[in-house]
Amino acid sequence: MLLGKHIVVGISGGIAAYKIPELIRSLVKAGAEVRVATTKNALHFVTELTLQTVSGSRVYSDVFAAINEHATEHISLPEWCDAMIVAPATANVLGKMATGIADDALTTTIASCVARKPVIVAPAMNDKMWENPATQDAVRTIRTWENVHVIEPAEGPLACGTTGKGRMPEIEELQEALEYALSPQTMKGQHILVTAGGTQEPIDPVRFISNYSTGKMGVALAQACARRGAEVTLVCGAVSAPVYNPFGAIRRIDAISAQEMYKACVAAWPKMDSAILCAAVADFTPAQKAEEKIKKETLNDQPSSLSYQHSTFTLQLTETLDIARALGESKRSGQKLIGFALETNDEKKNALHKMERKHLDAIILNSLRDKGAGFGVDTNVVTILQADGSVTALPLQSKALISEEILRILFS
Repeated sequence: MLLGKHIVVGISGGIAAYKIPELIRSLVKAGAEVRVATTKNALHFVTELTLQTVSGSRVYSDVFAAINEHATEHISLPEWCDAMIVAPATANVLGKMATGIADDALTTTIASCVARKPVIVAPAMNDKMWENPATQDAVRTIRTWENVHVIEPAEGPLACGTTGKGRMPEIEELQEALEYALSPQTMKGQHILVTAGGTQEPIDPVRFISNYSTGKMGVALAQACARRGAEVTLVCGAVSAPVYNPFGAIRRIDAISAQEMYKACVAAWPKMDSAILCAAVADFTPAQKAEEKIKKETLNDQPSSLSYQHSTFTLQLTETLDIARALGESKRSGQKLIGFALETNDEKKNALHKMERKHLDAIILNSLRDKGAGFGVDTNVVTILQADGSVTALPLQSKALISEEILRILFS
């Protein structure tokens, strides 16, 4: 998504500037070319040599420096870039942006960029400075500009030793914001339901039945939909993958058991344009949940669904409600329903049968036979089977890129 993109990273004089070399490294690793513009105060927190080393380019910090590649660097950088990110954006820089003041390398670059290119702004400062009415007025003004996307600062420990709102979001959140700004808004106005992760079916207060799903594929799909402008309802089972949501386009609902996930999905579905059911939902759940932790020596005193004899533990299971089938049977005209199938044998046959049985418009098939696919890894190999008979095989690649390809094929 950032491969081949030109990014200007703007840094102002806040303590969070020390994190920015890691952002630059991450952008470069993703295939972007990066150039850096700073205020002079920013170089009190991070050295010019460090920024030059990680970006591979000279740092623009002085409008009149003799080493500048162009006489008007603040004009050439916006012409060169695809997007700009200002992180951290101090109260001083926000105020200058809102009033059009351009008196240093960073603010002149911003002033030349905002009318034509996407600009991500990540405020970071003490909570008292963030709450200053002048700062809030500046942010409100900047938010009205078409090309500018302001990330809300996070809450947590601040440099002054207090706790409050003013922390710069984490590096991954900043990168996700850039990817959002550079993505085509092909799903703007759509409401998408996405499920992710495995469910946990309780045996007793300390034990449950589950599977190996981490939720990485479902989370990647939710973020890809959000990047394209959709409003996403993400129903999460047991998910260990972080959900980056810089602009609040993803509404997360935690539904740990199959029953909870069923209720959440059925309730949300009537308001949705489409659903992508990626969660690994249990097919069976214990018929009864023990109220206390089950102990071997008392198993024969438990309800009849549990028994223990001669080192054998028997657990009676009952079938869970089928989310995909319920949504498929209630699907109205114009709604799109996409499922996932992880198979270990007769992959295509089983996936096609599932698609027909559950009234799906498409099913994403992957197999545990494929190296690099399945649970707990960052890559996948999938085949997209559509109800109209079309088949698209996607090679091994990251789950983020797989998600983009799925959306391109099914939502273009």
